[in-house]
Amino acid sequence: MKIAVVGTGYVGLVAGACLAESGNDVVCVDKDEAKVRTLRRGRMPIYEPGLEELVRRNRHERRLTFTATLPKAVRESAIVFIAVGTPQDEDGSADLQHVLAVARDIAKAMNGYKVVVTKSTVPVGTSERVREVIRRETTHPFSVVSNPEFLKQGAAVEDFMKPDRVVVGAEDPRAEELMRELYAPFTRTGAPVMVMDCASAELSKYAANAMLATRISFMNEVANLCELVGADVDHVRQAIAADRRIGPSFLFAGIGYGGSCFPKDVQALVHFAAAKSYEFRILRAVESVNAQQKLRLLAKMRAHFGSLKGKTVALWGLAFKPRTDDMREAPSLALIDGLLAGGARVQAYDPEAIRVAKGLLGSRVTFAAGNYEALRGADCLAIVTEWNEFRRPDFARMRKLMRTPVVFDGRNIYNPQQMQQNGFTYYSIGRAAS
Repeated sequence: MKIAVVGTGYVGLVAGACLAESGNDVVCVDKDEAKVRTLRRGRMPIYEPGLEELVRRNRHERRLTFTATLPKAVRESAIVFIAVGTPQDEDGSADLQHVLAVARDIAKAMNGYKVVVTKSTVPVGTSERVREVIRRETTHPFSVVSNPEFLKQGAAVEDFMKPDRVVVGAEDPRAEELMRELYAPFTRTGAPVMVMDCASAELSKYAANAMLATRISFMNEVANLCELVGADVDHVRQAIAADRRIGPSFLFAGIGYGGSCFPKDVQALVHFAAAKSYEFRILRAVESVNAQQKLRLLAKMRAHFGSLKGKTVALWGLAFKPRTDDMREAPSLALIDGLLAGGARVQAYDPEAIRVAKGLLGSRVTFAAGNYEALRGADCLAIVTEWNEFRRPDFARMRKLMRTPVVFDGRNIYNPQQMQQNGFTYYSIGRAAS
């Protein structure tokens, strides 16, 4: 099948590469000509495990190409995906100007029946708006489909290739048949293709992310209560995760969620509900808890040191989660701002996010070449992102490098008793200090 994917950001690039991997001829379109040239050279604009190899292989087999010319790509394709950004507007709503502009350009380039698929995360009603835009610009027949993505950064390729489910909002039998055919190679193991109306498909994406964000904030509230009553959040987590109605996913306490999806989608759903005269009270609380949780380590540092002025703080981890270089809404940013405002000096290391962090933080932070280098002369260490390479460090080497052996673990990756035995003063989330 011939496919066009408009937008080579995180969603578009992963979707394009994976669709090509299943044998389709895919052309990825982006108006940024410099980005297109970079992709043609085989260089990735984002870090995502497995993506570079997938792109390279399918470019070599000529199933995947990149262009800045949209009309030709549309004319030669049966299905056109819209995967451009929907940035957050000032009021928290999703900004659809790029989605609608692309829909207009697609309509002008049509030369026959096309299935136009919104892959971007969009609020309820967007499919109808896309349909209206296209209808004004063309007399050619077309169908509009909502096909939200459910990709986890750091595991996006696997999520696309082996989905839990595929959600398709399609109100046209012809478009439904084409979408089922397109996704058949990815659902051979039994993952359902759920066909529904467009409004339900659009809402399902926001509802899924909002539910996951709610679980995170709920467990962080439980963790904070554990600290007050002498309970251990890990024991509580294991007890409730054993309930099949709850399960174990997204129950780990920490210093809050970040990234491009959860914060934006929670706020967009709150705004959309308010526009329909409904107050989404739970999600407002989720946002509030998350904002406070990002500063949890800062409060522990202040309680321990009294004043942060003149202290040197080592940070392990900058990205909002492991296996990505994404720092959008990352807890590290809130922590760093608080440390610098308190007069502390920050020495940071991240396996993948240093380049992005330098663009955001500049000379305000000292960036180390490795995790141990970040510890030199540090008064304490803050664990911000749970990269695997931080889980089994040389504790003796750490003590020698640090001015004082104090660790603030925002991801609970160490055992409190083990840290005490290794000579560290250790603070974590929802567990007793040691």
